[in-house]
Amino acid sequence: MGNSEPQKPKQNQGASIKFPLSFSAALGAVAGLVTLVVSAGGTEHGLRWDLAGIAFGIAFIATLLISSLLVMGHKENDDYLGEGSGVNRRSSDRLDAARSEAEKAGDATGNTDEKPAGN
Repeated sequence: MGNSEPQKPKQNQGASIKFPLSFSAALGAVAGLVTLVVSAGGTEHGLRWDLAGIAFGIAFIATLLISSLLVMGHKENDDYLGEGSGVNRRSSDRLDAARSEAEKAGDATGNTDEKPAGN
């Protein structure tokens, strides 16, 4: 009982935070660069690094939040959820079971579903 070691859960590539982090950094850099160029107002004025930093931060945080929630929200169902007699069973399995039970009941009583050919 107490001797079993806890198993490490499977870590798939999609559940990692690396992809949302790099995706957010790239979108934040694009937003910061666009804001830096657009906010300058021409060659006579200097670059607005403060606005570019703010745009980078907002884009980075918003994209990181949304993408990480989407990645972490996806979870595969465990195999045992498709077994048993609950709402998690597949309807095709229940339909096949009902058909086989109906066929067995028809064979046991001698009733057949065939209609007479004389009508």
